[in-house]
Amino acid sequence: MLALSAEGILPKVDYAIFADTGWEPAAVYAHLDRLEKEIAEPAGIPVLRVSSGNIRNDALDPHHRFASMPLYILNKDGKQGMTRRQCTGEYKIKPIKKKVRELLGYPYPQRIPKGVFVEQWVGISTDEFHRAKDADVRYMRNRHPLLDLGWSRSDCVRHLTSLGLADTPKSSCLGCPFHGNAQWRKIRDSSPDEWRDVVEFDAAIRQGNARANESGNPLLGQAFLHRSRVPLSEAPIDHVTAAEWAARQHELTDANELEQGAVDGCSPWACRGDAEPVQDDFGLAS
Repeated sequence: MLALSAEGILPKVDYAIFADTGWEPAAVYAHLDRLEKEIAEPAGIPVLRVSSGNIRNDALDPHHRFASMPLYILNKDGKQGMTRRQCTGEYKIKPIKKKVRELLGYPYPQRIPKGVFVEQWVGISTDEFHRAKDADVRYMRNRHPLLDLGWSRSDCVRHLTSLGLADTPKSSCLGCPFHGNAQWRKIRDSSPDEWRDVVEFDAAIRQGNARANESGNPLLGQAFLHRSRVPLSEAPIDHVTAAEWAARQHELTDANELEQGAVDGCSPWACRGDAEPVQDDFGLAS
């Protein structure tokens, strides 16, 4: 959407916003830098980076209130469960809304007058039209330009490829429990330092987040990043799941046209790929 706006195919947005959890892959930050320099700046579109903190550090800090990640739980009686997913709201949606309020001139807790709002562009394509929804506050009105254009993910990849951006990386926390096996393998096989990081984090949260343990509310069981509920270093990530196999077939179909398949992504609206559901960044236009 940023590229389409910069090219004039879509109206020029006033801002593009990236919500940074503080724990994205290095490739994502490098790609963001490139987008800002090569796409946004020449078009006069400011890229605003907002954050509520570093999700990895916060989870391990006993003195920091932590918004729960959706960890896989193995209880003492052998029953399985998951912790609540609050991280998207805290580290993605909250800082975006805070910045939007500032841009409107009504930072929290000021009341925003009726009729004052931003138009927020959400990058949902025709493949996932069911994810499109209205904003939950009056001062933000969602629009879905890719749906208006009738563009699928294949159309998006084709256009990115034409701009030399076919290698756009997936945006999501390095240690997101919603990663599928393919994403875990990619981290392990392509980035040893980042793999070491997530393995260490997985071990560190075995008894839950540090704040809960410090306050005398320990987890009654064990927590894991991988759905198999075994340490990440031992998890069966080389296993190709049915969902991953189906995704591969879809990518192979796309490759016949594009010579490169699309990559799954994650966002405040939902996670997609080989995981349970939970944009990419959006632009704001007046």
